[in-house]
Amino acid sequence: MRIDLVTLFPQVIAEFAALGVTGEALRAGKAQLAAWNPRDFSPEGRPDDRPFGGGAGMVMQPAPLAGAIKAARTAGVQDRPVLLLSPQGEPLDQAWAARLARGPGMIVVAGRYEGVDERLIEECVDAQVSIGDLVVSGGELPALLLIDAVLRLLPEVLGDARSAVDESFVDGRLEYPQYTRPQSWRGRKVPAVLLSGDHQKIRRWRAVQALGRSFVNRPDLLESCALDADETAQLHAYVKEYLAGLDNDATPD
Repeated sequence: MRIDLVTLFPQVIAEFAALGVTGEALRAGKAQLAAWNPRDFSPEGRPDDRPFGGGAGMVMQPAPLAGAIKAARTAGVQDRPVLLLSPQGEPLDQAWAARLARGPGMIVVAGRYEGVDERLIEECVDAQVSIGDLVVSGGELPALLLIDAVLRLLPEVLGDARSAVDESFVDGRLEYPQYTRPQSWRGRKVPAVLLSGDHQKIRRWRAVQALGRSFVNRPDLLESCALDADETAQLHAYVKEYLAGLDNDATPD
């Protein structure tokens, strides 16, 4: 897989490319990562200008961005989607990251200032991506988030392949709670079932916790999940216990 990032600040990928999962993927040859600066494709070295019609800020010009995108295509696999990080885009989710991970790579455009000339979007961009309903100073951080989400799903990148499967959002649910040593910390103990050695009971407990936590924290995730009779019973039991816990917390000493 090859990923090219079009950005006014190509230095942002240097440290990113050396750390953690991303660094492992690149060092193992599972992926290639390169950056292209639109300034290099402008005769004046200027990639932005004032918006027609007036208004605050600057707008990124189409020609320098188009030149950077063309160079990225020439340097790698031609048939890759061009993605623009933008509040206008479709929200990024795990399913979308998984689809990208099965492809040959992507060209990611990090916008800046007041945005990107609309003609560039119409001419060169295949899809716009949003990481949430918030505004940041530029598309670099969202782009790195997108790249990380994709690279960690490549085969053999994670130390344990189960890490990419047994986690939040993969099956439309949040992940169950995790515990490690010590067994008791500030009076809070690890659930006994996790110390039992009974793997069937552990799997069931984790399934119940994943369902319940999703219902409490992100009920929208369960709207698209078809729960069977057993899962429905598990969820009802969790909610009953959860509500009982709230009542106990509200009881005065």
